[in-house]
Amino acid sequence: MIEATFQIGSISIGLYGIMIALGVIAAITLSVIEAKRRRQATEHILNMALLVLPLGIIGARLYHVIDEWSFYSQNPALIIGGRGLGIFGAIIGGAVGLFVYTKWKRLSTLKWMDIVAPGLILAQAIGRWGNFFNQELYGYPTDLPWAIYIDPAHRLAGYEAFSHFHPLFLYESVWNVLGCILLLVVGRKLKNHLLNGDIFFLYVIYYSVERFFLEGLKIDVWSVSGIPTARWISGIALVVSIAVMAYRRYLASGKPL
Repeated sequence: MIEATFQIGSISIGLYGIMIALGVIAAITLSVIEAKRRRQATEHILNMALLVLPLGIIGARLYHVIDEWSFYSQNPALIIGGRGLGIFGAIIGGAVGLFVYTKWKRLSTLKWMDIVAPGLILAQAIGRWGNFFNQELYGYPTDLPWAIYIDPAHRLAGYEAFSHFHPLFLYESVWNVLGCILLLVVGRKLKNHLLNGDIFFLYVIYYSVERFFLEGLKIDVWSVSGIPTARWISGIALVVSIAVMAYRRYLASGKPL
């Protein structure tokens, strides 16, 4: 297993952080490309990032802390400065930042959500490899050929006797790369048939389906009424996105009830 950190002089650099940074760079780059394709001012991407990224990080950290509250309630000093991020919090925080920026600049929020959606899911695909270096985000034990070996020190309580587990980070990374391709293709092939916001809602639907099923492979997840919280969020997001897309298309058709 590759070491999760390396040294440059007295500075310790985490590979998790590097993968997150690479994901951000990829997201910004792809968003600039999409903005150019749609003939939008690309400087909005970098300006928007100054608000979207901090709020995304705050949201991601807040979600993780709530998720692991049993630990952080006993170690409050680690709430700020500790490691761990939650993607749902990042999406919500980032969306708030994009909403505030587009309203401030009097831009179409839905159009810019479409522009950044392919870059967002690409960033998720890249960032998930940070979980590989940290030996986290793995599922139940398995003997499948692509199972990942987890060092004893990183095995969850009750699973110390097992050595190989489902590589959930890999499943999600591959799924997200395919999702990025899907969004780009749909955005180009069906551009004359799409409403502003359709690409973003398609992203939500696509990602929600994946998270809903992957949660069933995760060990010791944050649950509400016996159901993983991520499944609640994914299920609600999936239904709402489908309903919104259907309703907007109904309104666009102009057909009477």
